[in-house]
Amino acid sequence: MTKRVVVTGLGIISPVGIGKDSFWKSLLEGKNGIGKITLFDAAEYSAQIAGEVTDFEPTDYLDRKDARHMDRYAQFAVVAAQLAIKDAGLDLEKQDRDRIGAYIGSGIGGINTMHMSYDKLFKKGPSRISPFFIPMMIANLGAGQVAINFGLHGPSECIVTACASGTNSIGDAFRLIQHGEADVMLAGGTEAAISPAAVAGFAAMKALCTDHNEDPAHASRPFDKERSGFIMGEGAGLVVLESLENAKAHGAHIYAEIVGYGMNSDAYHVTSPGPDGIYQAKCMKLALDDAGLKPEEVDYINAHGTSTHLNDEGETKAIKSIWGAAAKDVSVSSIKSMTGHLLGAAGGAEAIATVLSIENDIMPPTINYDTPDEGLDLDYVPNKAREKKIRAAISNSFGFGGHNACVAFKKFED
Repeated sequence: MTKRVVVTGLGIISPVGIGKDSFWKSLLEGKNGIGKITLFDAAEYSAQIAGEVTDFEPTDYLDRKDARHMDRYAQFAVVAAQLAIKDAGLDLEKQDRDRIGAYIGSGIGGINTMHMSYDKLFKKGPSRISPFFIPMMIANLGAGQVAINFGLHGPSECIVTACASGTNSIGDAFRLIQHGEADVMLAGGTEAAISPAAVAGFAAMKALCTDHNEDPAHASRPFDKERSGFIMGEGAGLVVLESLENAKAHGAHIYAEIVGYGMNSDAYHVTSPGPDGIYQAKCMKLALDDAGLKPEEVDYINAHGTSTHLNDEGETKAIKSIWGAAAKDVSVSSIKSMTGHLLGAAGGAEAIATVLSIENDIMPPTINYDTPDEGLDLDYVPNKAREKKIRAAISNSFGFGGHNACVAFKKFED
């Protein structure tokens, strides 16, 4: 018999706020978190805007020496873990740390450390490379640093499935607890890839918005006819998942129950989603079937919604193919309209938005939705948050390489 799994803690670092309260308030207000890039001089780049975390000072949370030996993406992970553990009311001294783990994905890892190290290598030679270069650069050290910092001896893993990394991490952690292999998991994603090569590379493949450099507040436009590419973002989103028994034992507040997980592959193209959203639809159906939910029982979809033509069109088609006539009744929104695309951290941040929607019976909006596009005719919760009774919701993530992941949550009932 599988165990019930619940969400008890939320840790978020995002372009619209650090901590669940600031994040949630910003989402409901439709706050724009996108502005000119300040992390490097982007004056000569075709894409000059991003969703930066502008109010993050690592030494507010971490020892100065420890912070210096972590890439920004790992700093985000450790601080988000701090926030999530505190929010869950977990006293780690009273828990069996052999049964607490960390599944934390990252699509890119320590690319800023790589930049700086290559620059030093080419200018000053190999003898000047730091011994911390490799452990700061590799993508698994988000999970590794969380496990080390909090003494977590359970399963620890970094899942790298591009923009699906955070959602896959949550789904896989859910499975571990379901089957009794862990009692508590920190799960989600972290990313800090707003860097010269990454911005140049995404722009070169024509994925980024390059026509709103002087109007960043209206650059990310999921599902809008005038959408013109995604906006890079950064941050971390981690949830504390627990078996229901463990959560009850320490009197945890339960935000929602995680009830389903689906994953598959388009097996189509390195960057483009499969035509007509066929496998995105199958992925959502896998999650619904796993949860024992009928489509009409789902009231809200937190969309992948990247603000690219192919993704938004394909995701809309996928939803229509599963929900059919009921598609008009399910509300769909994309917080990427406010945060930009957090890449490997997107699924974690969006899972947090989804469970807060369920708990509060209110949905964050898709801002900058001004001009409907032909065929994209769902309820995208345009421009203003909306109250709605939410029994169940899903969160979608679709990554480069055809990686599809979907998690299903529902309102907790004892």
